Amino acid sequence: MEANEVRNIPFSPPDITGAEIDAVIQTLKSGWITTGPRTKLFEQKITEYIGTKKAVCLNSATAAMELTLRVLGIGPGDEVITSAYTYSASASVIHHVGARIVLVDTAKNSFHMDYEQLEEAITEKTKVIIPVDIAGVMCDYDKVLDIVSRKKSLFSPSNGLQEAIGRIVVLADAAHSFGASYKGKRSGDAADFTCFSFHAVKNLTTAEGGAVTWREMAGYDCEEIYRQFMLMSLHGQSKDALAKTRLGAWEYDIVYPAYKCNMTDIMAALGLVQLQRYPWILERRKKIIDIYDKALEKIKTASLKHYGKDFSSSGHLYLVRLTDKDEVFRNSVIGKMAEAGIATNVHYKPLPMHTAYKNLGFDMKDYPNAFEMYRNEITLPLHTLLSDEDVEYVINRFSDIVEELKIV
Repeated sequence: MEANEVRNIPFSPPDITGAEIDAVIQTLKSGWITTGPRTKLFEQKITEYIGTKKAVCLNSATAAMELTLRVLGIGPGDEVITSAYTYSASASVIHHVGARIVLVDTAKNSFHMDYEQLEEAITEKTKVIIPVDIAGVMCDYDKVLDIVSRKKSLFSPSNGLQEAIGRIVVLADAAHSFGASYKGKRSGDAADFTCFSFHAVKNLTTAEGGAVTWREMAGYDCEEIYRQFMLMSLHGQSKDALAKTRLGAWEYDIVYPAYKCNMTDIMAALGLVQLQRYPWILERRKKIIDIYDKALEKIKTASLKHYGKDFSSSGHLYLVRLTDKDEVFRNSVIGKMAEAGIATNVHYKPLPMHTAYKNLGFDMKDYPNAFEMYRNEITLPLHTLLSDEDVEYVINRFSDIVEELKIV
């Protein structure tokens, strides 16, 4: 391409092939487009991929997290801890169930929560911790589980499931980390419960959608947990639509007035094909990250490490910090990149900077490390529709723009 030619580089478009389109068409022709056989098969394939016994597919990761809190019996009087450096869904679900949101700062120079501050934040009211696997890199679940073990004496269970777990519950916000691994465990099997997102911008997409998995617990029936999710996600109805289609099997009960957040077979059809393609998707993302990592060593930036001796990311986002720079400089880079046809983003504006969380009493001054991570963070495009030439274009423009703005 010409040196001054401008390419169009979108930030995170869905990677949809003819196979996904054919699968959706077949689903539409099948006569079964809501929750049915494909959704159940997708759940089964997720459990096979991760290695858990059960999975529940829902219409979003947000629904998965909220329903998990409700299955756990979390409500008014309880406290749930999460990171200040995350998207709103990690915390809003706590508010939805009536519990108190407790935000913890990140560690210095880290996108993950500060584990020492996490331990200090635990009280006798703490029932759940929601660590956030940002950009596809899993948290240190060994540390989190050690902390909740040490704080076991403070824990007072309020339902049978909490009692079976016997300590503060670890609920992973794994919206970014489907396919990641940590110390030999895949995301979905490291925490007590794990919630995934299959939104349009995620590595594996069902357009909208999410799932929850959980580890087996001594003294509590795995099938009973699945049943509770089924009831809660479909109005508290004792029989799903698939079961009701059996001849003469119309009769059902509403056990309690619940919610409506089931996944459809149209969504699951997309997911089933995406899951078949997923090993290639992860490998391609890894290759792009490797290219970025090598190239950006030459300019003064710090990027999130995606791969190491005992962990492997899902490679969802490429987070870069413009070392020693501030919001004004970062925003100027974003503007110049846009002029070059390159869409970038910021992950994330910490929660206490948003009106909703200011109104809940949070103050950004209490989260200095999170602010330092945010003030010069820029997220570069990372997706499987990028060619090597596209990646080179992004690197060249990014490097040039950063150097130009340093001189100005």
